Amino acid sequence: MKTINTQLFLFLKWKNIALILIVSLYACESFVEPEPPKNELTRENIFVDKQTIEASLIGIYSQMTEGFGGFANYQTTLFGGLCSDELDNYSTSPSQLEFYENSLMPDNVDIIRLWSEPYEYIYQTNAIMEGLYKTENIAGIFKDEIRGEALFIRAFCHFYLANFFGNIPYITTTDYIENAVASRDPINEVYEHIINDLKEASSLLPESYVTDGRLRPNKHTVQALLARVYLYNEDWKNAEILAENVIKASQYYQLEQDLNSVFLVGSKEAIWQLYPVITGLNTIEGYAFILSRAPYNVALNKTVFDTFDSNDLRKDTWIGTLTSGTETYYYPYKYKVNFDATLSEYYMVFRLAEQYLIRAEARAQLNNLDWALADLNKIRNRAGLENFESTSKAMILEAIYTERQRELFAEWGHRWFDLKRTGRANEVLSAIKPGWETIDVLFPIPQSELQNNPNMPQNPGY
Repeated sequence: MKTINTQLFLFLKWKNIALILIVSLYACESFVEPEPPKNELTRENIFVDKQTIEASLIGIYSQMTEGFGGFANYQTTLFGGLCSDELDNYSTSPSQLEFYENSLMPDNVDIIRLWSEPYEYIYQTNAIMEGLYKTENIAGIFKDEIRGEALFIRAFCHFYLANFFGNIPYITTTDYIENAVASRDPINEVYEHIINDLKEASSLLPESYVTDGRLRPNKHTVQALLARVYLYNEDWKNAEILAENVIKASQYYQLEQDLNSVFLVGSKEAIWQLYPVITGLNTIEGYAFILSRAPYNVALNKTVFDTFDSNDLRKDTWIGTLTSGTETYYYPYKYKVNFDATLSEYYMVFRLAEQYLIRAEARAQLNNLDWALADLNKIRNRAGLENFESTSKAMILEAIYTERQRELFAEWGHRWFDLKRTGRANEVLSAIKPGWETIDVLFPIPQSELQNNPNMPQNPGY
């Protein structure tokens, strides 16, 4: 496939086949349901040629953006923002209020989705990998690339599960009996599995993209996630190396100097984007966050707005304001299309600015302070700010954390995860969240999982 249109045509042409595969591979919302899949007859026959294999993989990307629920687009940004200090809640939804008040219950419907949906994608990737090598007469290079993508998606999903729930089962099979009683792996073992999957994926995927758009992961997409994983594990040296690998791929990636261009189709900053599939919309973020009247869902917390210096270009470009009566409300305005059938924006999953901030933090932790400042100031200068100067490691790290808050707000739960991984969640959130408790850094395991799996203990405090 050489163009985006060809990719979509292929997906639509084989959509019914892919859906048959999906239905046959998992038949319930929970990945640990103790019953076998209802229909396994197509399991051996579905991977009959290159097109059906590729369609089954593309089907996963489509599912990630086809609805308002689930973890893979708007919901991760929404709930991460509500749990942290990014978003104010105006919704009457009991589920959403639990996130905002950090009072989550194990039967919360969105907690169930945040758990089950990534495991559904994981199940599908395992099925693809298991079926891939039973298929004859397909070139080894193609098999390697499909396996590389599947490994990446599996690692990607486990990464978010681990950061939401802590210790989790790392699922590598479609064996429903084994999965039904899977135990929670310690978080360090989960990360070991993630790293191993990403290392193999990096060795299998090419540097080039298989589409004109950056809609399917390549080697650098894998390295971008691996850099983040190393950062979260405080493996500073490897975080620096992997981020540098991506940054040095200048034939693919450059910081967009026009902030209005960062989230557009064709952004040079994009490392991986997802194609919107809801008719009439670009991104759900644009539809749900942009305010045209007093908020009924969420608005940006004013403290986020106040974090920016007055001359920071991001303040005017990426934050919208609305005055209703005597009140002024703020909202994320990175995605600027509220409702339009013409696609000009894709979902941004990984972008180059994060890699500069990863390398800056890793270098600061390694006491390479001048180089850390160079990366930090690369992002500041793009935003119209002067260089930050200091010889203090602590002050430089604090400046990097602040810059991450400014640069990555309302994107994929970065602020929520950053507060937790840097040990600042209690300090920051206890001051603004009346009901905040230390245990709130982890979400509860869904009640349905506890009932179905005798080896699934609940997180402390729930």
